[in-house]
Amino acid sequence: MLDTTADAEVQTLLDTFGAALERGDIAAATACFQDDCYWRDLVTFTWNIHTSEGKDQIAAMLGSQLATTKPHGWKIAEGESAAEDGGVTTAWITFETAVARGYGLIRLKGGKIWTLLTTMVELKGHEEHKGFTRPLGAKHGAGKHRLTWKEEREAEARELGYTKQPYVLIIGGGQGGIALGARLRQLGVPAIIIEKNERPGDSWRNRYKSLCLHDPVWYDHLPYIKFPENWPVFAPKDKVGDWLEMYTKVMELNYWSKTTCKSAKYDENTQEWTVVVDRDGQEVVLKPKQLVLATGMSGKANVPNYPGMETFRGDQHHSSRHPGPDAYKGKKAVVIGSNNSAHDICAALWENDVDVTMVQRSSTHIVKSDTLMDIGLGALYSEQAVRSGVTTEKADLIFASLPYKILHEFQIPLYDKMREVDAEFYAGLEKAGFWLDWGADGSGLFMKYLRRGSGYYIDVGASQLIIDGKIKLAHGNVKEIVPDGVVLEDGTKLEADVIVYATGYGSMNGWAADLIGKDVADKVGKCWGLGSDTPKDPGPWVGEQRNMWKPTRQDALWFHGGNLHQSRHYSQFLSLQLKARMEGLQTPVYGVPETYHLG
Repeated sequence: MLDTTADAEVQTLLDTFGAALERGDIAAATACFQDDCYWRDLVTFTWNIHTSEGKDQIAAMLGSQLATTKPHGWKIAEGESAAEDGGVTTAWITFETAVARGYGLIRLKGGKIWTLLTTMVELKGHEEHKGFTRPLGAKHGAGKHRLTWKEEREAEARELGYTKQPYVLIIGGGQGGIALGARLRQLGVPAIIIEKNERPGDSWRNRYKSLCLHDPVWYDHLPYIKFPENWPVFAPKDKVGDWLEMYTKVMELNYWSKTTCKSAKYDENTQEWTVVVDRDGQEVVLKPKQLVLATGMSGKANVPNYPGMETFRGDQHHSSRHPGPDAYKGKKAVVIGSNNSAHDICAALWENDVDVTMVQRSSTHIVKSDTLMDIGLGALYSEQAVRSGVTTEKADLIFASLPYKILHEFQIPLYDKMREVDAEFYAGLEKAGFWLDWGADGSGLFMKYLRRGSGYYIDVGASQLIIDGKIKLAHGNVKEIVPDGVVLEDGTKLEADVIVYATGYGSMNGWAADLIGKDVADKVGKCWGLGSDTPKDPGPWVGEQRNMWKPTRQDALWFHGGNLHQSRHYSQFLSLQLKARMEGLQTPVYGVPETYHLG
């Protein structure tokens, strides 16, 4: 290579790789990868969210998909330059397929591909109307009996779901359903979002009053409209609720509040769903082609069934139904659980003069919020990152470009550093008797979240109350509930006027079992987790989040959920999959895993 610059190195490799793909030479294409290699594809090649690990898997994927994908035009993205650091050359890239335009991130080691991320940006001929193609809005000129924008919106609201059917029905109107609804709206896909609560944002407003975002603002933007620059770093729940309500209105979403789904059934012959809903007391039958469960990974409460619960004389409820501390001043509370909700609720109870005990049944990973922002997120999601050119969109793709198979290797050093920086803090927790862990392999918060969606607390103050003995601590599983408290398996009795079950949430496919049937839920299998064979994430390895944001083993059934970041990021790829199907494009799906575990 005559030109040894990073740009030249990457472009030469892309030229070789692209030429091999265009002539269908899979052996030559895979020769562009080093032996230890990964290709994570978000829809462009696989019509799936899929990671190929190693040359053999990459060759198999290309053998299945290359002929229909027809990729071409591989180049370094306009305005970007490759960069070399520590023997790894990184570059933002663009490319095209037969039906789409793509964007990606490539990493080279020794002149060959180590990791490759390919993502679908838009479908050719079905681009979003934005920028130079944004709609005119007001209709200039004159014409008799023409409708105003308001009249058109009112007509759409009257007709959709009644005289006209939505192509997509989204069950669940939290951040996931709202983000996806906004994407579909911009793509011209008729969609209805149904939500049981009275107003958009109530899924936040109706939670315990101390609830707030534990993730910083830069991590939590919704599509199209970012939080303003003076938005707080950690938004309180009611502020989040108001933002979601505003967003729903401004983005012109067809949002049916006070609506519950009674049943859903798929007809394989007509390839459409029959969904019966109760809309504020009126039964409506909808006939969508696609059904999305956006009920949230923290939506179906896992309520335990302890012996003697019926005998308890005080208040008892799951954390999702906790009203807040006000009614319990001067009383005794027992909170069963030791993750985010348990800590938040315990802290709020203590602040309101409640004698509160946390029951820790298993170890919990804890990271201080400030430290997480600084060490764990700062390089991607922070004001400093934004000012150095790492936009939220770029941050999402950088994070997405690290295959889950090796992501823990990048996380472990960060959490080792956190443990060192906050050594005194952790020593205090251990002295108080708190059971700490750092994940199965020391990889900390994000891997715990991705693998099991539980088992951690981002500390915003409750940990110090435990260290100081203000939140009391008990350990062990519950043996039984008695009229005046909780008895643990070791015989310890905790007196209580109120019991809060901060016992987490079940798999999202529990909603599928309730709404559609156990047969469909079992066909789809467990939602969430990677198959890492770590606690609460049973193997075998599947390499991506089970059943999330991608085709499942039930035709036309999709799951969409997660935190604000995931709702924003993955809504792009789910919306494009749905748009492609509405337009009748060929979408040959590659790599839907077997169902290994039921919900």
